[in-house]
Amino acid sequence: MTKKFAAALVGLACLATPAAAAAEEGKVQIKLLGTAVLPDGKITEYRTDIVPLPANTQTEANDNVIPTVAIEYFFTDNFSVETICCVTQHDVDAVSGLPGAELVSDARVIPATFTAKYHLPVGGVKPYVGAGVTYFLWINDEPGAATIPLGVTDTDFSNEFGVVLQAGLDIPVGDSGFGISFDAKKYFVDTTSRWYAGDTLAIETVHKLDPWVLSAGVAYRF
Repeated sequence: MTKKFAAALVGLACLATPAAAAAEEGKVQIKLLGTAVLPDGKITEYRTDIVPLPANTQTEANDNVIPTVAIEYFFTDNFSVETICCVTQHDVDAVSGLPGAELVSDARVIPATFTAKYHLPVGGVKPYVGAGVTYFLWINDEPGAATIPLGVTDTDFSNEFGVVLQAGLDIPVGDSGFGISFDAKKYFVDTTSRWYAGDTLAIETVHKLDPWVLSAGVAYRF
């Protein structure tokens, strides 16, 4: 009986060891990432156009690569929430109607983003999926070089809420909390663009941004 009891204790200890190790993982994870921001920028609606623009005018926002910081808090090993910090800059050019014309210059946006994530450990890696909300806060937008000769003196992008879907993979490196991370987000958000000539609203259009945001970098959980 004593031998059976001891064997049972050893078995329970072996089963408990992984759970105890998992429980010792930190609650906070910080990631330093290189991020490619790949927006659309397509015009989906003309509301005002006193110029007028050519009928087939269409636009596109340029891609950008930026550094990103992500901060994540784990409520459990499987559930966490995450926010990111970055500023990305884009120009908007015409791709038809006025091909090559720069319509907006140095538009800078803070894509304030919060996602809830579900993690599923698979062997030594940890894939995850997530979803959340975003708020695109524009902190700078200047008239493009092609619009200034037309009398445009100011450009304005509207701040907007949107939704975001997320998927990725965390790969621990050793048992010290360090790791490698890969992440993909798809945003669904629009903005209204306005070009002014003095106090006169000359052009107002709605643009579908809907960027892909692809990241890779290092992580530390503590």
